[in-house]
Amino acid sequence: MKTKEIVQQLLIKYPKLKDCDNNLISTYWFNELKEQGMNPKDLTAFELLDLHSKSKLTNTKSIIRFRRKLQEEHPELRGKKYKVRKGILQDEFKQELGYEKNN
Repeated sequence: MKTKEIVQQLLIKYPKLKDCDNNLISTYWFNELKEQGMNPKDLTAFELLDLHSKSKLTNTKSIIRFRRKLQEEHPELRGKKYKVRKGILQDEFKQELGYEKNN
């Protein structure tokens, strides 16, 4: 399964991951380590860092990029903080206060 598909499944299965990239990456890596036959609970911090430095874990930027793309394409995958991150709420408040006029 490809990274984008895995990220999509995680966002559906665990809604709390929609708003926190750190949680998403941790969950992604946890599952990835299990797929590689390792027990993530038995790894030391050094072993985890070693795997990461040797590119044996999916790149964090790829995971985040796919989360962003999926949330752009699929509104149901957006978390509660999506509007805040995109500045949409700020624009809505400005309109309500009369600072910006509708075109």
